[in-house]
Amino acid sequence: MSDQIILTGIHGFGYHGLFESERLNGQDFYVDLTLQIDLTSAAHSDAINDTVNYAEITELTHREITTKPVNLIEKLAYRIAERILEIHPKVESVTVTVHKPQAPVGIKIQDISVVVTKAR
Repeated sequence: MSDQIILTGIHGFGYHGLFESERLNGQDFYVDLTLQIDLTSAAHSDAINDTVNYAEITELTHREITTKPVNLIEKLAYRIAERILEIHPKVESVTVTVHKPQAPVGIKIQDISVVVTKAR
């Protein structure tokens, strides 16, 4: 399947991390999604029912970022992927990139990210 829908930079303020300061103060998280989906029907019909609703996917992702804190962004990425596949049966696979630009690693960095791909 070569058709894709890409959503970039979904922002949320979350409380994920191993350290107490991360759980108390929170930080910014950004998520990029690449959805593998057959867009043939949508291209022909021009109807939303033949694709996925970007607003629903974005809201689902934001909700996962801003609720239920986890220790690892690996778990957050996996959880987002599972929820998308669970709720949107037209999506054949999803790649989720979770960015944690303020990760407390002791050295100034631009970003740390985790990439998870999950398919049906």
